[in-house]
Amino acid sequence: MTKDEAKDLAKGLGDLERAVMQLVWAKGPISAEAVREKLARPLKESTIRTVLRRLEDKGFVTHTVENRAYIYRAAEARGRVAAKAVKRIVDWFCNGSVEEVLVGMVDSKMLDKRQLEALAKKIEKARETKDGEKK
Repeated sequence: MTKDEAKDLAKGLGDLERAVMQLVWAKGPISAEAVREKLARPLKESTIRTVLRRLEDKGFVTHTVENRAYIYRAAEARGRVAAKAVKRIVDWFCNGSVEEVLVGMVDSKMLDKRQLEALAKKIEKARETKDGEKK
């Protein structure tokens, strides 16, 4: 993670920014007017444009211009942004130990049996891929 990425994640997202990002990830590419229409609370389009501009400044969205309207897209997939946020937490609280975080999640029963099995399969697949690269 670059210093700029860490800085952007450290800024975090407010409640409205998170709600807007959820729409961009789910419905994007999307205009400010479409975001305004889909939000659960009534806000002016200028407020939404301000939020989108801030999200762009933080590196979460990008835009293009289509027929004089700004169309916003997520700069990165939701999972990748979440992974970066988790990495920050791992670095801050567990000195970079992903194992410590995963064991803590298992111990606190944050993962059910199905999730644990899916995780084990992904780990095994990654291990096989890595072993294949070494040969």
